[in-house]
Amino acid sequence: MHRSPILPLTRQLLPPPKRIPQRCASTLPPRLPPSQSDIDAAKTYCLNLLRTHDTPSYHLRPFIPPPSQTAYIAIRTFNLEIARIPDTVSTPAVGSLRLQFWRDSLHATFSGTPPPQPVFLLLHSALVDLSNRTSRPAAGLSKSWFLRLLAAREKYLTNTPFPTLDALESYAEHTYSTLLYLTLQSLPVTSLVADHVASHIGKAAGIAAVLRGIPLLAFPGPANTHSNSNVQGLGEGLAAARVRQGQGVVRLPLDVMAETGLKEEDVFRRGVEAEGFREAVFKVATRASDHLITARSMVANLRKGGGVGHEFEYKGEEERVGYVGEYDGDGDEGEGDGAGRMGLDDVERGFGVFMHAVPTQLWLQRLQRVDFDVFREEMRRGEWKLPWKAYLAWRRREF
Repeated sequence: MHRSPILPLTRQLLPPPKRIPQRCASTLPPRLPPSQSDIDAAKTYCLNLLRTHDTPSYHLRPFIPPPSQTAYIAIRTFNLEIARIPDTVSTPAVGSLRLQFWRDSLHATFSGTPPPQPVFLLLHSALVDLSNRTSRPAAGLSKSWFLRLLAAREKYLTNTPFPTLDALESYAEHTYSTLLYLTLQSLPVTSLVADHVASHIGKAAGIAAVLRGIPLLAFPGPANTHSNSNVQGLGEGLAAARVRQGQGVVRLPLDVMAETGLKEEDVFRRGVEAEGFREAVFKVATRASDHLITARSMVANLRKGGGVGHEFEYKGEEERVGYVGEYDGDGDEGEGDGAGRMGLDDVERGFGVFMHAVPTQLWLQRLQRVDFDVFREEMRRGEWKLPWKAYLAWRRREF
């Protein structure tokens, strides 16, 4: 018996596919460049965020030259937003997804198509402005430094303890020092000497920030806020989830804890009275203070006509290709041939960036007055004297 070819018959019964007209291939309109009203609204949003959650950065904004303040606000708000991610997610996987959004948006912004998000709208405006007002070869904000900041935050997304004090210092270099490098670029100041000073100040600020956060990560409160001004707790984020599971964390370097005999469980039971706790905090705070002392001595030596006295360990990074200022064979930067004067000029032009040493110094002084008890309530309050102290430091050209 002859059988019909079922498959060919089936193909004959199917209607031919409809051809999509070429004009319908893309129904999304091209993204328009942000308007001035969009940029103004983004700037207002970012300033409000800094005023609420990062008052030191907000109060130090006037010391940045006006043409660079848009970039400064964008850089500081970018850091604040990614620093708040652990406070607002319940799992590391969700936190990584949010960081990936910021990474993708950063690439889009540097490609000239910022997403409709306030931080990136403001950052794009700053990039365009910086490109228009300078023609120096090395001028511009380094995207790789933003990516470094994201990578450092992601590495410690779950607030794991630092294995060593050097690891904590490296984290501070990749976060707080990098913020200062980007701000210097926005001026633009592309100088190895200025970056060297900024490196020490940023390390001090980053180490102090980790010390300031110890009570919040060990015993998170009910509020949901990441703040340098009036810190109340970390809410329902990763740290709070750990505490509900009996897994709080003390973010002191493990080698320092071992050296001082400090045990994490003793901190949870006894707080500041745990054996070795004050000694451990003192040792870490001393490292931060040493960096501030080094930065001051560098500036003082430059003003006396000398060099900075030691070599900048990060001078060879590719972001600094084309930077002015070289080191001689003795490790002193800017000695001879007028290079020291050039380095000093760069430091003076970027002095407003170094003002971030002021709130760090004020906090460390308060810590010393309370005998290194980071759990004291006054250690979590905003520094109401900061605007006045910063103004005096600016007038005296010291930090």
